[in-house]
Amino acid sequence: MRTALRILACGLLPLSPLTFLHAQTMHSPTIPQASAVISNPSKVMHLDVDVDDKKGAPIQGLTESDFTVLDNGAKPNGLQFKAVAAGQGQLEVILVMDAVNSSFQTVSYEQQQLEKYLKTPGLKLPNPTSLAYITDKGAEIQKGFTQDGGQLELALEKISTGLRFITRNTGYWGNDERYSTSFQALDQILTYCSQLPGRKVVIWVSPGWPLMSGVRTELDGTQEKEVFQQIVAESAFMRYARVTMDDVNPRGLNSSLLRDYYYREFTKGVSKLSDVYLGDLGLQVLAEQSGGKVIEADNDISRSVARLMDNTSSWYEFNFPMPAAEKPNEFHSTEVKVDKPDAKAHTRVGYYNQPAK
Repeated sequence: MRTALRILACGLLPLSPLTFLHAQTMHSPTIPQASAVISNPSKVMHLDVDVDDKKGAPIQGLTESDFTVLDNGAKPNGLQFKAVAAGQGQLEVILVMDAVNSSFQTVSYEQQQLEKYLKTPGLKLPNPTSLAYITDKGAEIQKGFTQDGGQLELALEKISTGLRFITRNTGYWGNDERYSTSFQALDQILTYCSQLPGRKVVIWVSPGWPLMSGVRTELDGTQEKEVFQQIVAESAFMRYARVTMDDVNPRGLNSSLLRDYYYREFTKGVSKLSDVYLGDLGLQVLAEQSGGKVIEADNDISRSVARLMDNTSSWYEFNFPMPAAEKPNEFHSTEVKVDKPDAKAHTRVGYYNQPAK
C-alpha cells in the first residue's frame, strides 16, 4: 500500500535524492537531559491517555479495570494507574500558528479564527495556554501562560505575520527550506516544553510540512541510517518532554485528499532501517504517534481548536517498567484498549527502548 501511494504522491513532491539528504542533514535535534523531565526515563514508560466517546467528547470516571495496556502485544508488569480529573492535573497548552507551510491568506484566516475562539464572552481556558508563531526564522514562543481567553486574544493581535522568505524559487519549490525550518521550530518548542513540569499539549495549526516521500525519493543505506536516528531522536525528545501534539489542518476536506491522508501510511512506527522514509517525520505522523489528533478543520478552525482545548480537561496515566532491551533503539508498540462501548483511547503508539544518544 505504501508503494502505491508513494507513486501517486510523486506528482506532489518531485524531489531528488540529494534534496532529501540535504533536508535531513540540516537538522540535528538535541535531546534534553532526561532527568529534567522524568526520573530514569530509560527504565520507565509513561503513557498519557485521552479517552473520547463517538462524538469526540472526553470520557471521565473510568477505572483501571476499564483498560487493557499492551507493550508489544503483551501486558506489562508493574503497571501503575492514575485518573486525572478536570482541574487536578498539571498541563499547559501551546497554540502554534504556522506561517512557513501556509499561504499568507491562510495564516490571516487562521489568526481570525483563533481570535474568534478567544473572543468568546467569558472564556476561561481549561488549562494555562500560550502562543507560538512559526516563520522562516524559526519559532517565536510567548513566555508565560494564561487561562484568560481575552488576555490571550490581545497577545495574538500583537503578533505580526511578517513576510515569508521561503518561496518557490528556493530549493525544490522551497520544500527543503520549509522541511528544515519546520523541524528547527519543532525542536525549539520541545526544548521549551522540556523545561516545564507536567504534561504539555501542542496544538499546531498547519496543513503540515512536506512529507518529502515519493517515487523519486529513495534513500541509500547511509541516508536510511541517518533518518532512522532522527526518527528515534524526535520520538525520545517528545516522550522526555511529555508532549502530546495535535494538528489542525486549516485547508479542510475540500483540499487534496491524497496529500492530506497520505501521512497515514507512516503512523505505525519504524522498527528497522528498510522501513525508513522521510514521510515518517511528517507533522501529522508525529502528532498521531504522540497520542494526539489530526483534524481537518473544513474552514472552521475556531470550532476545531475549541474541541481540542476542551479535551485537555481530564485524562488517564499509566506507568510501567520497560522490559530489558536486546539492542539499542529497539522499537516497542504500545496500545491502550477501553472496555466501554464507543470509547476510543488516544496515546503514544510506541517508544524506542534504550535509545542511542
